[in-house]
Amino acid sequence: MAVEKKRLKEDKVKSKKWKKWGPYLAERQWATVREDYSSDGTCWEYFPHDAARSRAYRWGEDGLLGVTDDNCHLCLAMCLWNGRDPILKERLFGLTGNEGNHGEDVKELYYYLDSTPTHSYMAALYKYPQKAYPYDHIVAENKRRSKLEPEYELLDTGVFDDGDYWDVRAEFCKASPEDLLVKYVISNRGKDAARIHVLPTLWFRNMWSWGDNCEAYLAQKPELREMAPGVVEAEHMVLGNYVFEVDVDQNGQKPPLLFTENNTNFQRVFNLDNESPYVKDAFHRLLLFGETEAVNPAQRGTKCAAHYVLDVPGGEQCVVRARLCERSHAPAPGNAFSPAAFDQLFARRKQEADQFYDEVIVCKDRQEILVTRQAYAGLLWSKQFYHYVVQEWLQGDHGEPARPGARSKVRNSDWRHLYNCDVISMPDKWEYPWYASWDLAFHMLPFASIDLEFCKKQTLLFLREWYMHPNGQIPAYEFAFGDVNPPVHAYAVLKIYKASGDCSARRDQVFLARCFQKLALNFTWWVNRKDPDGLNIFEGGFLGLDNIGVFDRSKPLPTGGKLAQADGTAWMAFFCELMVEFSLILSQRDQIYEDMASKFFEHFVYIMDAINYGVAHLWDEEDGFYYDNIIFDDHRQPLKIRSMVGMVPLFSSLVLWDSETRQHPGFYKRTKWFLDNRKGLACKTQILRKARSPHEGESEDEQAIMLSLVTRDQLIRILKYLLDEEEFLSPYGIRSLSKFHEKNPFVFSVGGETYTVKYDPGESNTNMFGGNSNWRGPIWLPMNYMVIENLERYDTFFGDSLKVECPTGSGNTMRLGDVARELSARLAKVFLPGSDGARPCHGADKLYSTDPHWKDLVLFYEYFHGETGRGCGASHQTGWSALAVNFLRCVNNHPLIVDHASAMINVQP
Repeated sequence: MAVEKKRLKEDKVKSKKWKKWGPYLAERQWATVREDYSSDGTCWEYFPHDAARSRAYRWGEDGLLGVTDDNCHLCLAMCLWNGRDPILKERLFGLTGNEGNHGEDVKELYYYLDSTPTHSYMAALYKYPQKAYPYDHIVAENKRRSKLEPEYELLDTGVFDDGDYWDVRAEFCKASPEDLLVKYVISNRGKDAARIHVLPTLWFRNMWSWGDNCEAYLAQKPELREMAPGVVEAEHMVLGNYVFEVDVDQNGQKPPLLFTENNTNFQRVFNLDNESPYVKDAFHRLLLFGETEAVNPAQRGTKCAAHYVLDVPGGEQCVVRARLCERSHAPAPGNAFSPAAFDQLFARRKQEADQFYDEVIVCKDRQEILVTRQAYAGLLWSKQFYHYVVQEWLQGDHGEPARPGARSKVRNSDWRHLYNCDVISMPDKWEYPWYASWDLAFHMLPFASIDLEFCKKQTLLFLREWYMHPNGQIPAYEFAFGDVNPPVHAYAVLKIYKASGDCSARRDQVFLARCFQKLALNFTWWVNRKDPDGLNIFEGGFLGLDNIGVFDRSKPLPTGGKLAQADGTAWMAFFCELMVEFSLILSQRDQIYEDMASKFFEHFVYIMDAINYGVAHLWDEEDGFYYDNIIFDDHRQPLKIRSMVGMVPLFSSLVLWDSETRQHPGFYKRTKWFLDNRKGLACKTQILRKARSPHEGESEDEQAIMLSLVTRDQLIRILKYLLDEEEFLSPYGIRSLSKFHEKNPFVFSVGGETYTVKYDPGESNTNMFGGNSNWRGPIWLPMNYMVIENLERYDTFFGDSLKVECPTGSGNTMRLGDVARELSARLAKVFLPGSDGARPCHGADKLYSTDPHWKDLVLFYEYFHGETGRGCGASHQTGWSALAVNFLRCVNNHPLIVDHASAMINVQP
């Protein structure tokens, strides 16, 4: 067994808390909703980047490739200065939603390179220009550009053109759960010698400045104080006592230690007097302006840094070492940085990480392994401590000047029960530094292969009473917890359950049962709130597909009437199927669940009838595709946009083996009655006699039933569009909008206004949602994953009896399983270098294909250009874009689904 797996087991049973310390420090706390105390909800303007160096945060901390404990009491990160910048580089810079021509956009170059699940070893890279960082120029140029122009990135400014920059590699390893070793490898990539200031910085999160809302034990101020040259003691009432030590500099001397307080500089931010001369931005004032009085000569405070001044020859490197450990675990004096205690441990932890991933990764190709390792690294580095207590936030805090206007009507005021104080998997720690519940469901699919226990805790967390609304809704994301995300949480739960053992007897049914109870509440919320007329046609709102429709689907229609959503309705059918499977699994231990299986089965049938034959009739027989419809009193108006909305009905397919349904007599009897008596149901039910898989112990053919929203004929007709290169099929996967709409935009006029949907393969050119989100053409990995998985499921049912052209019109026919592998290969190609060494995800940036210091770096973007595969949107959305791991598994003949003995075909990561 890999040593890392042993650590995971120790952490699970709490014999050793290996996950207590990790990369849980946010990359952006400023300009977030939880730090917004304005009366009008203008979070981007209320707390800008310019204030971040001087103003204490209320709900968290941020830093540059840093670490913290799982309650964010004590933080450690690096601070850099090239001697030319107007500010210290303490955190990542980027544009807010109102500054960027395509919304929020980080303007830095950083890469997650490696991490084990317990963070026993981690590595990341930051590229820092030696020229002055062009802050003002980036803001001005992006402000000048329209939505029709590309984003202006750091590489476009020319500061890296001559190779004069620093590679700063941050590495961490653990000697024990409470002993963290830190190594910063500073490489001068330029030809000439250059100077850099490196400040390993340690500080306490400010929990003492917030008046009545601060619990008494937290209001006691912690302290950092110098014990000896290069040695700091950290004392915290809850966390305990720690020792922070730094190694010698280039001259063999301990660097000077600087101390201040992690308190707001009220004079700079609010033009008010400071209670103490020692404030958060002291190191900035000392280095840039020579204000020696800014730091505390008593060598104590709540923020400290060791100040290294490094002169590095061109092409050479320096190493800065530090160590943070619980006081009782502190090494003997003078032994903290001995080769045996430090460098050899790093080498051993790196070797253990390699051993762990050798057992996890199925790929053999070097580049596929490299992509997989960095995808997992991004998943693990994107865990973040997230703290947001809505009731306290709404009341405001007494630690800062009062703001005009009442805050009782600001966003999230109907989520006063919400109490978030946990380490959570983030979509992107800079552009989306807050959880999104349906993103998280997709994060768990690749995560399940490396840390199943974390997956269980994450999915259960969102179903707990301090997260889930009393009415049963799962919180969406901090900008609007009440927005509606697709009901995919149950899907993640089922995947995690099936990954917990190789057969039902070895799987965690307690976990499944705990989730089932709360998911039943969530299902009821959907039925009561999103099907107001009881017609089994659902109005889910935007459902995360921001710009996919002609209208903002979260707002009243300009036409009047109601919007019947093909995707919202199909997602609910999918939810029903999942709950049927949950019920049948759980009924093996408790028969009462059998009744629930019948309940969800029947609801699936009602939805199936509604989407195909009901008032809405969302299937268009003439076109052979599903569309949203506007329902009026006397007629309906289909919105004939060929988009991913029409793909979602493919995701609902339920396979039942006759011998297994007979094990549940009540469910079997009710199902048989439906099949015999429900008008219209028979034509939607696929019934075949199939041989059972050999490992299931069956030698004779047996009847299997596939209950699906689509018939075989509908499936073929939809796939004709999906596999057409002039429609959905891109060289890099399935587009979110058909390319047909490039020359044939959908146009809808009402009330003197004209609404248009046109195929746009890259960044958004519409203000409908104001940000990066744009599903009008780009390739989006979660939906591609769902298409591929369901093609595999259909293939297990139809086998050789169903083949389709791929691509459409090519004359090349293949089974659906082979189509799934073909799509996986196209998606994997986004991240792999081509014959010219270029990875499509990096677009036209030549550095990534020609420079040895760049060519092995991979970025996992939010979505990808529909024609070129170039990455768009958030540049580190490794959460759902880590699904690249699963596509590479599929390419290497490890399908996304595996047929195990259970009530139906199982899905396994």
